[in-house]
Amino acid sequence: MRASAFVYPWDVNGDPGAPARIASLGVPQVTLAAAYHSTRALTPRHPRHRIVTAEYAAVLYPPGDVWAGRDLRPHPAGDWAPGDAFGEAASALVSAGLEVHSWVVLAHNSRLGAEHPDTSVVNAYGDRYPWAPCVAQPGVRAYLTALAAEAAVRPGATGTELESLGWYGLAHLHAHDKTGGVRLGEAGQYLMSLCFCPACGEGYGVDAGELAARVRAALEPVWRGAGDGGWEYVERALGAEPAAAARAWRESAARTLQEEAITAVREAAPEGFRVLLHADPVPYHCGANAGVDPAHILSWADGVVVPCVDGVHRLAAFAEHAGERTVLAANLTVVSGLGGNPARLASDAARARREGANELRLYHAGLASDADLAAVREGLAGW
Repeated sequence: MRASAFVYPWDVNGDPGAPARIASLGVPQVTLAAAYHSTRALTPRHPRHRIVTAEYAAVLYPPGDVWAGRDLRPHPAGDWAPGDAFGEAASALVSAGLEVHSWVVLAHNSRLGAEHPDTSVVNAYGDRYPWAPCVAQPGVRAYLTALAAEAAVRPGATGTELESLGWYGLAHLHAHDKTGGVRLGEAGQYLMSLCFCPACGEGYGVDAGELAARVRAALEPVWRGAGDGGWEYVERALGAEPAAAARAWRESAARTLQEEAITAVREAAPEGFRVLLHADPVPYHCGANAGVDPAHILSWADGVVVPCVDGVHRLAAFAEHAGERTVLAANLTVVSGLGGNPARLASDAARARREGANELRLYHAGLASDADLAAVREGLAGW
């Protein structure tokens, strides 16, 4: 099974030993961030710093002329990734014998929401989610499609992995996040992620005010701590017809955006450039791993990267529709401090293979401790 380790440019730039250290893990490839959301990241081995604060969502290279005159456009990074940080890191990693794929975060951008509030998802209570651009809005879709093409096809990259290419909802690791006091469950997360901006209100094809009222009523038991179910609860609470109308609109918006973005990347890329999507096989799920229909997405993308933090059962849904050359990559956390268990890498990889995986993604070579990296090295060697 081919393995790739996630890396940020700031893990590599300014640290001459980083490329060889990553290569020594036994991975032939890295997935290197080219466009990324705001974050605060540990750099436990870097000779110049230990904490990097990326203050806003940014591209980690100089944005091109395609953005001239556009209202929605990406911002270059600040001093955490100056200049062509991606290009500098990619060159060093390629020189160490590693293949590089770009890692592109799309519909997750707090700065976009702060500067252009009308682009954000609006929930049934009227609250805006500045981190979550509404992917049904034409302007947002044009921005994300252009960003996908530019950020994915960077010099040195032979493929890309597109994250957050779909609906982003309530779930978000925001600064000092305090949203975990009530356990929302699957239905609660979905209901709190439904968008009621003007574009979505019109697109649902039902009375948006009435639908929002039903959503608020459906959430009342959740706020009282009564818990909830899954899609069956949503359907009962909203009514079968309104629930189906909202879901159809959202899934169509995400599906067509995915098609447009993948097409744009392929048009910009050389032949053989692989396009993968971070994905969840439940179409109405929101987040970094976009909800998709497995059969549909595998008819467009070269494969998917699927999170395996609580078991690898999500892979099976994609394996049913995989072709001979389809990439099914199991994304395993190998940072102990983030809940991973790198000592279990070989057994986790074996389980993922049984579920249909043919590649691994290791999150995250830059964040992991020396002990975690040693366990990864041993696990990959044994595997």
